[in-house]
Amino acid sequence: MTEYIKQLKIQIASKVKGVKFQDRSPVEISVFKEGFPEIRIRDERDYVLVSIEGNQYKYDKWYTKPEHLAEMVKVYYARRS
Repeated sequence: MTEYIKQLKIQIASKVKGVKFQDRSPVEISVFKEGFPEIRIRDERDYVLVSIEGNQYKYDKWYTKPEHLAEMVKVYYARRS
């Protein structure tokens, strides 16, 4: 598992209650919360790919640190509740 993914899991777990993770590969995880669609996050060297409900978003890791992406996941769940 990449260092970015490790840090991201820690950040998401601290910001979002009731979230679960599944490691898909050393560079990809799935994030689950009951009643919500799955979020897939993949580390692609200089970028992070986030897939939600069939939509894919690409973030530059230089600008999007794990804590920033975790905040985005938190806001996504908050707006969907």
